[in-house]
Amino acid sequence: MSARSKKKRKRTKKNAGKTRFGKMKHLTPGEWFERLVAVQARLRAPKGCPWDREQTHQTLRTYLLEEAYEVLEALETGNDAKFAEEMGDLLLQIVFHSQIASEEGRFTVADVIREIHDKMIRRHPHVFGETRAKDSKEVLRNWEQIKAEERRASKVQSGSGEGGKEAPSLLDGVSRALPATLEGFQLTRKASRIGFDWEDAQGVIAKMQEETAELKNALRGKDQEKTEEEMGDLLFAAVNLARFLHVDPEIALKKANAKFSRRFRAMEARARESGREFKELPREEMEELWDATKNAEGELATRELAKAQARK
Repeated sequence: MSARSKKKRKRTKKNAGKTRFGKMKHLTPGEWFERLVAVQARLRAPKGCPWDREQTHQTLRTYLLEEAYEVLEALETGNDAKFAEEMGDLLLQIVFHSQIASEEGRFTVADVIREIHDKMIRRHPHVFGETRAKDSKEVLRNWEQIKAEERRASKVQSGSGEGGKEAPSLLDGVSRALPATLEGFQLTRKASRIGFDWEDAQGVIAKMQEETAELKNALRGKDQEKTEEEMGDLLFAAVNLARFLHVDPEIALKKANAKFSRRFRAMEARARESGREFKELPREEMEELWDATKNAEGELATRELAKAQARK
């Protein structure tokens, strides 16, 4: 082997395990996590990043939500590199909030990890204890029971257990800060776990039809307040149906939004191809373009499905 080849081989061996960013793969998840925590602490230090130093829990709220939704979007693409990147961005938000709390002497990121670690052990007695669960439904019932016991213990510990104004509820723990669809989803899910649920999907669909009729009555009466109430009841019933069908309503609606946006942009493109602007078309032609776009999507999906089956 030539001296040049030996030198090249030595360089290759030295770089083994490095990622495309030049970082070593052999570090453990814990070591990488400690590095991330150290980076965020450095950014918040007196000579760190001015932007990072200005942030508070309140100013970071929007970023926390945005990163969570970007994780979901990346998941849908099937791009693992993008998925991993966006989960890293979401993890940074946890580290960021923990660093701020640590600076204020309230808690540290180690407290955050310990809390979820202990909670997962505590809420899975069928795995880490002597309790047995025959199926996932029993697991969920046990989970809700353990959560209720934890809340009662927390209230007693804080001194608000006996003197509280509201009696404990199975719906405790559902955050009012959630988006409306997710809040409705969690409320009906909690109720269903103790048997308060429909027998089948047809019952929920019938409820939606009932709410639609009531909405029509409110519209005829030109009562705006009643219309808003009935619209809310109809949306709640739709969320309940999604939950019953094992569909996340927030994700389903995001997909519907994306589909509408995609088709609308396609209609605009078709109109421009004919030398006109979509907004200038009469309503009838708009509807024709919508149908044409929808049919084109369906034909494309059919061809893609045929190709996929042929590859099998």
